[in-house]
Amino acid sequence: MRPTQAAFPTTRFRRTRASTALRDLTQENRLSVKDLIWPVFIRDGMNVDEPIGSMPGVSRLSVDRVVAAAERAAGLGIPAICLFPYTDPALKTETCEEAWNPDNLANRAIRAIKAEVPEIAVMTDVALDPYNANGHDGLVRDGVILNDESVEALVKMALAQAESGADILGPSDMMDGRIGAIRQALEAADHRNVTILSYAAKYASAFYGPFRDAVGASGALKGDKKTYQMNPGNSDEALRLIERDLREGADMVMVKPGMPYLDICRRVKDTFGVPTYAYQVSGEYSMLRGAALNGWVDGEKVMMESLLAFKRAGCDGILTYFAPEAALLLASGA
Repeated sequence: MRPTQAAFPTTRFRRTRASTALRDLTQENRLSVKDLIWPVFIRDGMNVDEPIGSMPGVSRLSVDRVVAAAERAAGLGIPAICLFPYTDPALKTETCEEAWNPDNLANRAIRAIKAEVPEIAVMTDVALDPYNANGHDGLVRDGVILNDESVEALVKMALAQAESGADILGPSDMMDGRIGAIRQALEAADHRNVTILSYAAKYASAFYGPFRDAVGASGALKGDKKTYQMNPGNSDEALRLIERDLREGADMVMVKPGMPYLDICRRVKDTFGVPTYAYQVSGEYSMLRGAALNGWVDGEKVMMESLLAFKRAGCDGILTYFAPEAALLLASGA
């Protein structure tokens, strides 16, 4: 039981808030650069830095530019970078075979980064939507998103990424059984040390809109993703999904989106005590950035406050487009 708190004036909570030193000594949660994973968008070409209109300050980068971004991240102390490809529409098909092409954009970027910046961990996205003519994370037949056939495709995709040198695979598709299938395939192919960070509790959220613009999936998407992504009204289901993915071989788990689902992050951490991550998704980023650009909020302060909230909710790390800016502020002691 908690000890009984003495009554006022014996107890004055403001005592420990009276100075910077006292506030620092009594702070319960802290954000570190080591908590950050930086999601970046890649596209074909050379020396390309293509701004994304719905995500001010974020661009699609060609492979040479993404290598430079990885070098910058490593210099800032950011431990991992996560790749999301903008695929040429001509390469998108209903069978998604470009997803496991060893020389697709994502796999070329993995190899380029690991050749030049071997110390940074490269995380990938394992889902079919960047390669799917239908814009879905799984294969589609007669308007139905297929589960088992999609898992077979996702396994091939994951193996191609592991062969290219990926350190962390991020299955974000929400198909049933994909973690176990990917883990078994990795073991059989002698990729035993490749880590799986499962998007285990990924909600069917309206906060993904700018991301779909960034990877070119918005125009292709037919229908919605509610038959495989989670109902935003559900909480207990998230715990069942986390437990399943851990049993199937996930090393780390993720809740997505982030800020609207901090209660889920806390439940996951309290229940399982495993490495728990959240994705501060594109809509969250764009809301904060847009408000800052309009002068409605202090951009740096709301950025850092939002990231600290993930730590308070129990997260071990955060995927955030703010990663370089946050790293610079942390290095300055701000």
